[in-house]
Amino acid sequence: MSTQEQPNTATAHLDLGITLAIHSWPALTLAVQSNWGGPTSADKRDWLCGAISEMLAERPETDAEDLEDVLVQVMNDEFDVVVEDESAAPVAARIMEMKGAVERGETEGIKEMWAEWEKKAASKADVVAGFKRGEDEEGETDDEEDEEDDVDMGDAPQLVRAPRERVEPEVDEDGFTKVVGKGKR
Repeated sequence: MSTQEQPNTATAHLDLGITLAIHSWPALTLAVQSNWGGPTSADKRDWLCGAISEMLAERPETDAEDLEDVLVQVMNDEFDVVVEDESAAPVAARIMEMKGAVERGETEGIKEMWAEWEKKAASKADVVAGFKRGEDEEGETDDEEDEEDDVDMGDAPQLVRAPRERVEPEVDEDGFTKVVGKGKR
């Protein structure tokens, strides 16, 4: 989710609220970061935000339980994750609360969530930026130093594994093959 201006319409506020709720769901965040939905995991999360928005617009009778079922089903179908920690329920309830608030013209809660999200994103960016490129006291970067000290190490030696000896199965006098565990061969 990129930093952008705050929305102006009720629909845009609700879409932002849905996106914030979905992006702050720890189970889904872990699934996306771990690529459990494949290389398009982040796109699947964004698709889910849009699908929820469409569902709420097209089916106004949708309640928190219906939404929870959708969240759990998408996690199962798209990310191969079975959500057993009941974490989908609070996410669904939060989205339904935001839907009700937006319908009443109350968007302050979503604006506060957005401000908090931006603050977290900015603090994470500051932390990450500190690790991207380091400087020593003389103002040299780590990259410049590495180029001077590089030593050609050549190619790593090939690892050779001796072929395993095949053990012939023992057949007793009645024609039965004796089963031997791997550790006893």
